[in-house]
Amino acid sequence: WTYQVVGESPPTHAETLDALKEWGLPVEPHWTRCDGVEALVAFTREWEEKRRTLDFDTDGVVIKIDRIDLRARLGTTSKFPRWAVAFKFPAEQKTTLLKSIEVNVGRTGAVTPFAMLEPVFVSGSTVSMATLHNADDIARKDIRAGDWVIIEKAGDVIPRVVGPILSKRPAESTPWVMPTICPRCGSNLHRPDDEAVWRCENTSCPAKLQRGLEHFASRGAMNIEGLGESLVAQVVNAGLVHDYADVYHLTAEKLEQLERMGKKSAAKVMAQIEKSRSNELWRLIYGLGIRHVGERASQVLARAFGSMDTLCGATIGQLQETQEIGPVLAESVRSWLDEPRNRELVDRLRAAGVNMEVPEDQRAAAALPGPLTGKTYVITGTLRSMSREQATAALERLGAKVAASVSKKTTGVIVGAEPGSKAEKARAIGVPMVDEAALLDLIK
Repeated sequence: WTYQVVGESPPTHAETLDALKEWGLPVEPHWTRCDGVEALVAFTREWEEKRRTLDFDTDGVVIKIDRIDLRARLGTTSKFPRWAVAFKFPAEQKTTLLKSIEVNVGRTGAVTPFAMLEPVFVSGSTVSMATLHNADDIARKDIRAGDWVIIEKAGDVIPRVVGPILSKRPAESTPWVMPTICPRCGSNLHRPDDEAVWRCENTSCPAKLQRGLEHFASRGAMNIEGLGESLVAQVVNAGLVHDYADVYHLTAEKLEQLERMGKKSAAKVMAQIEKSRSNELWRLIYGLGIRHVGERASQVLARAFGSMDTLCGATIGQLQETQEIGPVLAESVRSWLDEPRNRELVDRLRAAGVNMEVPEDQRAAAALPGPLTGKTYVITGTLRSMSREQATAALERLGAKVAASVSKKTTGVIVGAEPGSKAEKARAIGVPMVDEAALLDLIK
């Protein structure tokens, strides 16, 4: 449908719609001009029922100011106009039997309960499954397997269980209990104290493997060029990889059997896999996909503990004492390391020849004060002579800290081509700018 004229237009929206129709353009015909709130309420109530007669689905009515000059005065926020509001119809509700409550494991390890229903037709489609959000929501609503329940489509799209019909509850009914074991891999599930979501932290869980492996092989982690989304999906679906360590047991012959993988392509991927065995320890830590642990935290952990063995033996207290590592991150690292299957994965990666240590000379250098000790830099934009990772490593070898954001404590902002908002903030608060030539002089 057409509904707006860009540029000079009639003084009201009603006149605009009439003009568009006269010009032969398609205009949705069921609009009307309402004078006062009572007329608006009557219109929305009328279409709450009549919407079922339309040739398309709709979940509400958009109410707009008619005069264009008043719209200009009201203006907009960064997300929506102040002169329009959406009125949503109440969702259509139906009753049906909740046959069982199952759980699904997402790619991040989040374990979400859902309802298996006796199929029922709601808002234009047959529904046999519905979301139950989380264990706390189920307990709050006291939803149980075997209940007759009320369901609706949130926004006329996503089926959800509103609640049980207690008068129809079987006498032998018992409350549902959230499982504590992952249904896909058998690992223990964990739930942080401040969250409603239970999670499987086994990196090798089949439900998490494909997306996790994409991250493991990504440029910022183990940097295995060629092992991208398509190839990861193939090796997982073919049963060639069951955890990250299996990547190091792939062969060119196995890869050649996959779609679009000739001898040259397979050889290139194998060369990248071999090269990744000698990566820096922080890349491995980051590639493992520990929740809350990004590139910076991985670098901090690698520098602070020096080896994967030492990190595996660190207590929460020791982790929290590490500069830049807070209690949430420390708890996340310790929780991941406490999962036996994750420790097995680390052992298998070690057996496959993946580097597990920071070299002794780098440890010694990190322990000594450098010429840039006590200084903090931020990098923004694209550098011509090196990557950001290389620049970060060079600065840190000299004792500097490389931060993600600019503050008054920042020593300088290293500015490459097409810098972002960090450069603007630095100028605003008087932080010195360092161009690429000055950076090269700094790290000589």
